[in-house]
Amino acid sequence: MNEARRRLADELYARSKEHDESRSDRLERFRNVEPPTAELLGVLIRATGARRILELGTSNGYSTIWLADAAEATGGTVISVDVDGGRTGLALENLRRAGLAERAELRTEDAAETLARSADAEWEFVFLDAERPAYPGYVPALVRTLAPGAVLAVDNVRSHEHELVEFTSLIEAEAALTHTVVPVGAGLRLAVMDRQSPR
Repeated sequence: MNEARRRLADELYARSKEHDESRSDRLERFRNVEPPTAELLGVLIRATGARRILELGTSNGYSTIWLADAAEATGGTVISVDVDGGRTGLALENLRRAGLAERAELRTEDAAETLARSADAEWEFVFLDAERPAYPGYVPALVRTLAPGAVLAVDNVRSHEHELVEFTSLIEAEAALTHTVVPVGAGLRLAVMDRQSPR
């Protein structure tokens, strides 16, 4: 990420954190990933050369900026979805400021609908950072839509481990996925789809 874009991302993160600290209702907070997590996501996209990138949970676009910046490097694009139209609008404004609006398509829709409409093996990188109670229901479609060699990244797996017990059990039971938890930010689970996995 170039210096100007990084400065913009840093300013957005700082403003978002200040906003969140003034809100008692978690649904009113932006709940952005921590900067080291965002940087790791960008590195992983570059390392894998992922071009078909899906983000479930846009918020105000802080993480989307990092994903789209990496997509620019790989020649890819990001589809990012959120159920809150207001958040989608904020994210689009922030992506435009970062010069990345052409790299990301923002949709106001439910993540389950997005996954249901996705083709088999469509996604080369998926970042999941949405409403955690819904995660177990996503697992079959997530597995179906991951391309061979694709990466699934899931945030908050340490900070909210107790909320992800069922999801974690389902993901760990998938024989086609190799996974680990990286102690960065709130905890990031990384799962990679086997390249030889039958589709």
